[in-house]
Parts: sequence; C-alpha cells; structure tokens
Amino acid sequence: MKKTIVLLSFLVSGLWSFADSPWSLDSCINYALIHNVEVRQRLNAARQGELAVTEAKDRVLPNLSGYGSQNFSFGRGLTADNTYANRNTSSFSVGAQLSVPLFQGLRVVRSVKYAETYLKALVEQSEAAKDDVTINVMAAFLQALYSREALGVARTSLGISKDELKRREILLEAGKIPELDLFEARAQVSRDELTVVNAENDSVMALLDLTNLLDIENDGSFDILPFQDEQLPIPSLEEVWTNMQMANHTLRAAVIRKQAANENVEVAKTGYIPTLSFNAGLGTNYYKTSGFTNEGFVAQMRHNFSKSLGFSLNIPIFDGFSTRNSISRARLEQLNSELDLDNTRQQLYKTISTAHAQAVAAQSKEKASIVAVENTKAAFDAMTVKYDNGRANATEYEKAKADYINALADRLQASYERQLRIRILRHYNNN
Repeated sequence: MKKTIVLLSFLVSGLWSFADSPWSLDSCINYALIHNVEVRQRLNAARQGELAVTEAKDRVLPNLSGYGSQNFSFGRGLTADNTYANRNTSSFSVGAQLSVPLFQGLRVVRSVKYAETYLKALVEQSEAAKDDVTINVMAAFLQALYSREALGVARTSLGISKDELKRREILLEAGKIPELDLFEARAQVSRDELTVVNAENDSVMALLDLTNLLDIENDGSFDILPFQDEQLPIPSLEEVWTNMQMANHTLRAAVIRKQAANENVEVAKTGYIPTLSFNAGLGTNYYKTSGFTNEGFVAQMRHNFSKSLGFSLNIPIFDGFSTRNSISRARLEQLNSELDLDNTRQQLYKTISTAHAQAVAAQSKEKASIVAVENTKAAFDAMTVKYDNGRANATEYEKAKADYINALADRLQASYERQLRIRILRHYNNN
C-alpha cells in the first residue's frame, strides 16, 4: 500500500513533466498499472470480495427490530355475543423482537471460509491483470522503439539512394553510364521515399497504440526513451515453468478458484442440516371500542405489556429439491473450476514455451544477421567501386544495396524480438 501511495504521488507530481519529456519503459508500465481500466475493475472486484467476507461473518449477529401499528375499524362487525352491531374501534400496538441464531447448520462457518478463499482468488486475479498490462505495455513500447529504428534504416537507404543518384548524374555527364541507369536511380529514390513515408506512418501508429494502451491523449508531443540492450541471458524453459507454477498470479488464481468451488459444495450441503435460533419479544397495545368503557391509553399500555421467550428449531424434511439442486450446481462449478485450472496450465505453458522458442530463434537470427550485415556491407562497398569503374551494371548495384538494407532490417527485427521475448520470460520467471 505504501509503495502504491508513493507511486501515485510520483505520477501526480510528474504528470505535466511527462507530457513534455520522453517516457521510459518503467514510467509507461507504472502509469498503466494505476490507470488501466481492467486493473481498476479487478481491484474493485477484490474490494467486493472483502465485503462478501464481512457479510458472511455478520450472519452470526442477532437481528433486533421494533414495530408499531395503528388500526381503525368502522361499520358493522361481529361482537362478543356473536351478533353484528355498528362499532367503531381503534387499536395501537408497539414492541420489539429479538432473534439470535444459535446454530445455522454450519452455513455461516462454511460461507465465511468460502468467501475468504474466493477473496484470495480475486486478489490474485487483480495481480494477474497487472501482469497482463505489464506485458502488453512492454510489447507496445518495444514495437514503438522498433518502428523508430526501422524508420532510421529506411532513411539510411534513402540517403544511400540519393548519394547514388548524384554519382550517376556525374557519371552520366562523363559518359561512363547510359541514361537508363540515371532513370533507375531516380526510381529507386522514389521507392525509398515511399518506404520512408510508410515507416514514418508505422512509427506514428506504434506510438499511438502505446498511448491508447496507457489511455492518454497523444497531441504529438508524446515520446519514449530508448533503453540499454543489456544482452540478458535467456532463462531455461524448465526454470520459468517451475517458478510460474509456484508464483504466477493467473495460475494461483485458478488453483484458489478450484479450492473455493470445493468449499462451495460444502456450503450447499448445509441445506440438509437443522437450524436453531432463540427468539424474544416485548410488546404492548391499546384498544378502544365505541359504546364501551375503555381504560385510558397509559393504563392499557401498562396493563397490556407482554414478554415472550422461545426457541425455534427448523428441521429440513422436503424443500422441493432446492438443496439437492444447489449441490448439483455447486458440483458443476467444481468441475468447471478443474477444467479451468487445466486450461490455464496448458495456455501458460504454451505461452512461455512459444516465447522461449521465439527468444532462442531471435537470438540465433540476430547473431547470423550481424555477420550478414558485415558481409553485405563489404559486398555493397565493393560493388559500389566496381559500378563506379564500369565493371558492374545498375541491377547488380541495386541488388547489393538491397541485400545490405535487408540485412540491417533483419538484425533490427531480431534484436527487438529477442529483447521482447526475453523480457516476457524474465517477467514470468520473477512473478
């Protein structure tokens, strides 16, 4: 709680500065964890679970109520002589009743246990929602960074094409290349300019996706900070899965929901158990009939004062199969909770195994693409010299350039893919 308050204060005090300065990954995650609608809904659900526990415990408390009534009767009515006569009567009564549950068939005890267990599941679900938001923000943040870097690669390609266009203009004036080569260079510049425009749009959309996820308005000033690639090792699949089974909030919520479903069956069974309660009451009344002499109000209220004590035992014999149906529904929920737990385990294992495989593949691809960048850059430089000396044609030159740019893009994509998958695995491994 203290940590949350500090975080809230930090965000409130720094809200305006965030609008003008780039956001870090941690800033985005912290902001989303506080403002995300699903997280807030899960927290409200947990608060409702706390109220459910309180309500279950309050069922052991006595019920105390007071009552009062005033009635009037006019016209013919049956008298004590078994005849009818015109009578005007009025009556007033007041009192209080107390009911104390002595034994409720273990329903209260089992209901409290069920409510407390279900509250634990709601708390775990709220934490699971935070995990989902963290991963989604992480993915959107890295996508925005990747789109920005991809825009840089596109601009690099455009810069090379513009430089080449200038060289070909000089070579054409010197008569060393045909005019067709100049037209091809101009066409390549146009294609690269279109690629830059598309990359700019992709970068803008990536930032927009991130701001939408954060639920903030992007007026064009929103920007993000790059982070240092720490070259983190890939945790083993077995290590991540072992830790997830002990600490993952989604899986823990499913386990606790299954436990709660088992306890709910026991709550339903209490419908077969008798209940016992103690009842007490105090009351008095005033009665007046026209044509008869009646005691005064104060005298009647004093003389008619009554007290009552008693016990009430309720033994269920036949309730229209209500309890039986409740038990059947609870057992179906129990079965569904078991299936939900199995499905959660399968989905989580599929998620981390896929992320692990993608991380390994991205790491291997990145290592290969680093070598490819070096080789294609050397080949492109050599092809540029050959083309300038007339020993290669424009098609060969453009192919060498395309190979180099594609190698840069592959390395960039593999790098961010590796970083994303490793961060996802480490997040699962540490939570």
